[in-house]
Amino acid sequence: MSKSVSMNIGNMDFSFEHSLVKIIANRNCPEIKLAGLNIGPFEEGNEYEVPFWIAQELEKAGIARFREEERLDTAKLYKIQWTERVQTAGQISKLPENFYPKLRRYLIELKEEASKAPEKLREYEKSGHVTQDIVNSRLKKIVSLASAPPQTEQTLKNFTSEEKFLYEQLNKRIHEWRTQILERKEIEE
Repeated sequence: MSKSVSMNIGNMDFSFEHSLVKIIANRNCPEIKLAGLNIGPFEEGNEYEVPFWIAQELEKAGIARFREEERLDTAKLYKIQWTERVQTAGQISKLPENFYPKLRRYLIELKEEASKAPEKLREYEKSGHVTQDIVNSRLKKIVSLASAPPQTEQTLKNFTSEEKFLYEQLNKRIHEWRTQILERKEIEE
């Protein structure tokens, strides 16, 4: 199952890299021509939609920045953690779109900042703890729901694509296990 998990998460990450995100131009910039791809022109202060991987490169070059809604930060993680904690066992809150890919990138970014600026180490550690709490809380709910009778789309609507994949895998394995246990029990009788 680990190859399957890795491959599926990789495919979801690839889709995220190519999904459209909103950026704001920091300065005027003429059209940029890449192999078979034209980007821009950009006018300072205007908003544009580009694939995530291009937005990252434009940000590195100082041409544009991500809109605030596109980014995760420690404050947003605390809010997600609080929301997740107040949900009952059978409920799972809706996460921001592309939460896990954004989370991985945010933690990598924080770790890089912490290696250059020791004062960022505390923020990195706090974010890591909050992240673990969010993931563990959601994981418990997913396992609980996967071991119950099959759920409706309404129940699963707040799952991310990564969580739906995990739920489906767990539900299938648990169902197979239950079937085997019951069949084995009948054989012994």
